[in-house]
Amino acid sequence: MRLPLLLLSLSLLLFAGQPARAQFLTAEDFFNSGAHFYISNNIPLAKERVQMGRQIYPNDDKLKKLEQLLNQQQQQQQQSQNSQSQQNQSQQDQQKQQQQKQQQQQSDQAQSKQDSQAQKEKEKQEQAKKEAEQKKEQEKQAQAAQQKSGDETNEVADANGAHAMTPKEAERLLDAQKDNEEFLTMKPKAKPEDSIHPVKDW
Repeated sequence: MRLPLLLLSLSLLLFAGQPARAQFLTAEDFFNSGAHFYISNNIPLAKERVQMGRQIYPNDDKLKKLEQLLNQQQQQQQQSQNSQSQQNQSQQDQQKQQQQKQQQQQSDQAQSKQDSQAQKEKEKQEQAKKEAEQKKEQEKQAQAAQQKSGDETNEVADANGAHAMTPKEAERLLDAQKDNEEFLTMKPKAKPEDSIHPVKDW
């Protein structure tokens, strides 16, 4: 099937290269050649054949109609190509948007993770600071209580110290009492009378 088509194409090319011989082709030959290329979906070559036939046979109705059909077909192909190109561009744009969206989501997730870690770190630092302040306050309260206890001990010691005596002072006091006792003790000068014998009352 391809061999006759190839032969026909070569023969038409030979005719195209030799305008004098093209004049021997009828309008039907140009129409058949153009229709054959049209069926083969080779619109540019089909259009070329029809235009060549229209130059020789400008009033041929079949060539005119085929030329109109080829023009419509060419326009449809161009529109289809444009539509396909736009569709491809739209798909590329969508893919690009999806990629950008994915990148943005990944970036947002990474940023959110960093923010979360930063927030946790900040909360941890604040907790540590709060604990340190509480510990400092407890130590301060403990020192205040210890100081208060020490002050109370000193006050008791001072109060006791006012009444306390040194051993020397105690010894002096005892010596003084001993001297007073000796002074106060009265020794009898005579032998006491026997209380058993009655006293004579005469």
